Amino acid sequence: MLILFGYVAVVASVIGGYMMVGGHLAVLLQPAEVVIICGAALGAFIASNNGKSIKATLRVVPKLKGSVKYNKELFMELMALLYLLLAKGRQEGMMALERDVESPSESPLFTRYPKLMADPLLMEFLTDYLRLMISGNMDAFEIESLMDHEIETFQHEAEIPANSIAGVGDGLPAFGIVAAVMGVVHALGAEGLSPEEVGPLIAHALVGTFLGILLAYGFVTPLATHIRHQISEVEKMLQCIKVTLLANLNGYAPPIAVEFGRKALYSSERPSFNELEEHVRSVRSQPSGNGQG
Repeated sequence: MLILFGYVAVVASVIGGYMMVGGHLAVLLQPAEVVIICGAALGAFIASNNGKSIKATLRVVPKLKGSVKYNKELFMELMALLYLLLAKGRQEGMMALERDVESPSESPLFTRYPKLMADPLLMEFLTDYLRLMISGNMDAFEIESLMDHEIETFQHEAEIPANSIAGVGDGLPAFGIVAAVMGVVHALGAEGLSPEEVGPLIAHALVGTFLGILLAYGFVTPLATHIRHQISEVEKMLQCIKVTLLANLNGYAPPIAVEFGRKALYSSERPSFNELEEHVRSVRSQPSGNGQG
């Protein structure tokens, strides 16, 4: 919704300002310029990416219309789940978590948080490292190193669509210039035209420069930035899990380990100490079979 609102604001501002000074919209309707710019940009996108990058970009674009997924409420649920898991492991031993980790869909702890279970990336990251903690064969340093490598790999892979789209945005102004130059060449190369006839052709050619810049900075580049923001939100979710589990591995009690995770969050989503404590207290007092989410 925010992307659509931003696009409307871009179009309304540019076209509205143009019409305020007496501009005519018909002058901007240049299909040939659009074909040159968009066709060249598409060709450059295909030429500069491999099959995996193109498929990844095509998968990401439809998801941009979704609303913000990782918000304060979801972070609170994540930290409550981490607390319940670590508290059970501390009271009954980490081996008591084996059934929960192996079958989250049948676990009374995991099923309390359907929003978290609906995120396969998050669930895989959490259960994989809980499984390593249960095995007891790796120390905190080794697990931290492995977590860092996995988060870094996720970041590089997730940024492929953003980099591809950003590359298209960087090239659009240049393709707009190409379209404008070709229009100027056409205008100056036409025989038997008077200056009054050449002028409109030059104006039509310059529309290419306008379109290239507008498409780049008003439409395409913001998409790449939006994707990078989404990636940073996922990374913060993974870092919250990482910090909490490592604190537990280093001997801190579950309430303190969860506080470590709280400190890793962005200030816009970070609950206060009292908010988190109250939320943890409420889930701790509920029977494990109750639903939540």
